[in-house]
Order: sequence, then structure tokens, then C-alpha cells
Amino acid sequence: MTSPQGLHLKTIILILIMVSVAPLGDTFLGKGMKQVGALGSWAPASLFHFFFRAFTSGTIWIGIGLLLTFFVAYLLVLSWADYSYVLPASSISSLMIALLAHFVLHETVTPTRWAGVGFICVGVFAVGRTQPRTTEHRSC
Repeated sequence: MTSPQGLHLKTIILILIMVSVAPLGDTFLGKGMKQVGALGSWAPASLFHFFFRAFTSGTIWIGIGLLLTFFVAYLLVLSWADYSYVLPASSISSLMIALLAHFVLHETVTPTRWAGVGFICVGVFAVGRTQPRTTEHRSC
């Protein structure tokens, strides 16, 4: 059985991975979809051309790979930590999302959004000071 400190360290490491790769994956997808362009119409030929451009974009595939990495880390951490801990703790990615949107995608992040991100970070700090698991795992 893993010690509580070891479990807490593994949880923090995987949450840091989640917080890093999810916003990066979303950023790559956003950048890739901006390169692909908007869907012109719902006609079958337009749909085919749109999805062909999307699925042949290296930028989009990098985003998909990063999001798959996030999903694997998410599955692993949920196998030993409480959902009520993992989801709020991983919400710190909101800060990274806002920073990447502003500096990489050159989007305008309004002061209201920055304030919202600040509130989320305060909540993450509060949740992060609690134990990752409050219930004992039982084997069947």
C-alpha cells in the first residue's frame, strides 16, 4: 500500500501534468482550427473539405496528443484521489488558459475574466490544502 505522503506527491505530480497539458492541448487545437478556418456551409463537400483540413493538420494532432495525455493522467489520479479534490485542484489550469490565450493566441482577456481566474486560483489554493482522499479504498 502506498504511504499517504507518497500518494499525495503522486497526486500533485499528476495534477501538475494535467494542468500543463490540457491548456496546451486546447491552445494547439485553437491555433490549428484558426488555421483551418471556419466551416463555410453544411454541404457534404464543405464538411468533407473542412474535416480533411482539420485531420491533416499537425497542430491539431499535437493538441489531440496533449489532450490524450491529460485524459490518461486524469484517469490515473481519479483512481486514488477524490473527485471533489481532483477537479477543483486541476482548475488552476484556468490561469494557464488565460495566459496562453493572451500571449500565444493574442486574444483579449478582459479584467472581469482575470478577476474570475483570480477567484478560481484562491479556491484551488483552499482545496489544495486538504487531503486528496477522504474515504478508504476497499477492494471487492
